[in-house]
Amino acid sequence: MPLLKFEEIRKDLQNRKFASVYFLHGEENYHIDYVTDFIEQNALQEFEKGFNQIVMYGKDSQMGQIVNNARRFPMMAEKQVLIVKEFQDLPDLRNDEGQKILQKYLENPAPTTILVLAHKHKTFDKRKSLYKTLEKNAVILETKKPYDSEIPKWIEQFVAERKCKISPVAVALLVEFIGNDLSRLAKEIEKITINFAEGENEITEELVRKYVGESREYTVFDLQKALQEKDVFKANKIVHFFAQNPKDNPIIPIILILFQFFAKLLVLHQSTDKNEAHLSELLGVNRFFVKDYLKAAQNYPLPKVIACIHYLHEADLRSKGIDAGNMEESDILKELIFKILH
Repeated sequence: MPLLKFEEIRKDLQNRKFASVYFLHGEENYHIDYVTDFIEQNALQEFEKGFNQIVMYGKDSQMGQIVNNARRFPMMAEKQVLIVKEFQDLPDLRNDEGQKILQKYLENPAPTTILVLAHKHKTFDKRKSLYKTLEKNAVILETKKPYDSEIPKWIEQFVAERKCKISPVAVALLVEFIGNDLSRLAKEIEKITINFAEGENEITEELVRKYVGESREYTVFDLQKALQEKDVFKANKIVHFFAQNPKDNPIIPIILILFQFFAKLLVLHQSTDKNEAHLSELLGVNRFFVKDYLKAAQNYPLPKVIACIHYLHEADLRSKGIDAGNMEESDILKELIFKILH
């Protein structure tokens, strides 16, 4: 079967054209979750789900169990739905024997079963013979992390589909606060629209600041904002949050993003033209955020910016084990932020 784009698959699902097998894989989880959730919620009527809808999880399953369930006949219904979430964690997906069990099923899938294999966080190895069999017998969706430049348009389209509006400043704020995580963007936008006052249908800057704030998980962009404003309390609060969630907040990407921020401040200091349009193009940021960088430049004079870049280089080396002693990543980050702020 041809590799389909998300919009093509969504259109077929909305028209109730269901395939026998869906293989969803890739780095970006939002579209994988969308297809999985749509089939789980809509493929069967409510009264059919009790006997004919099975949800399994990769780490708790074996390939033989999945195939046996897929070959079952539906009870008092035309179809049954079998969804395997976190398929990438299936123990015997990594060995030839497990893959051959699935391949045999794929060569002759049960026509009364809708099988969904949700392989999240990474793409499946296309060199495997299993993937070649999937290409012939399954609808495949491969997802990739979107580029930052694609996010504003995605936000506008997502909002428009919900019959709402969003201001350009609100779009820019969402991008700044959340980045390119589509799942989190969708969740935060839905949170805002649920809290609309009567007659309200536009997402404004004020609503984004109100609802996409302290209640959400912190990101490196929140840390950048706190440093930008020299908000010592908030910066330390975010660093503490990162220390409590080290797997989700590795130090090397944090150092990279903060380095890019201070590198832009260095460029700004060296520019003789402080026109906002010029600085927007020079720094590669939305014009709305140029004022934030100008304010940050006041908080960080040129000598301090150079010192901060040195601190970041020092922290990068320590994160790689050079002159780190017994320091953990959280200790390295705490020391880095202290030096930047003081």
